Amino acid sequence: MAMLREPAVAGRFYPADPETLRRDVISYLSTGESAPALGCIVPHAGYIYSGEVAGAVFGRVSIPPRCVVLCPNHTGQGRPLAIMKDGGWKTPLGDLPIDTEFAGSLLQTFPALVEDSAAHQDEHAIEVQLPFLQVLRGDVTFIPIAVGTGQLFLLEQLGEALAAVIARFTPPTLIIASSDMNHYEDDATTRVKDGKAIATILALDAPGLHKTVMSESISMCGFGPSVAMLTACGRLGAKRAELVRYATSGDVSGDRAMVVGYAGIIVE
Repeated sequence: MAMLREPAVAGRFYPADPETLRRDVISYLSTGESAPALGCIVPHAGYIYSGEVAGAVFGRVSIPPRCVVLCPNHTGQGRPLAIMKDGGWKTPLGDLPIDTEFAGSLLQTFPALVEDSAAHQDEHAIEVQLPFLQVLRGDVTFIPIAVGTGQLFLLEQLGEALAAVIARFTPPTLIIASSDMNHYEDDATTRVKDGKAIATILALDAPGLHKTVMSESISMCGFGPSVAMLTACGRLGAKRAELVRYATSGDVSGDRAMVVGYAGIIVE
């Protein structure tokens, strides 16, 4: 029997009540025209802090029938490159199925990727994205990948494999990199550091993002997923990236002494 992954952070990072959750997600979504995209970067904090940044991105992107969602491994559980191939994930809005065929093809294309549910069991960074997808497209499927390595060659190989598999499948696939930006420094420092990382992303420079995060000590938790996403989008013909919204937790809490940065970026 295929595994159904239970919510790990419902009632903490986002409402556990379905009606409240749907209402909150809709309130965060920006209004206006949406368009197809190859990839995006979306934050994954509690909705009270990063929901508006996430909603600004998701409100601008036409969600295709399939999404790959890449996240960092905050818990340290499981394998460094972990995918779930079968089953689905439960949220208060219902069950979201995994695209088994796509996941199987990716496993064959990139053997360093390992089928492993342990890396995903308590990880919040994919889970918080799913209600947005469910509200925007009821028939969406997804592929969850947790990235617990910072090695550039592995991240680039993952991106290359994603591009190769996406090119073989129809209809189009959106690559979502789940990431917050710099953590736990003052607001002014965080904005400077995040600005440097964002500049490399807007330049579609995956190796440059990796180098900048490392050399500038930027604690961007999802830089690995973002490098893989940018690599894949580059191979798929990306022409531009746009910063849709930026904020820090201090914008909500009022505490500017120790903040987390949130960037919402679309790659087309």
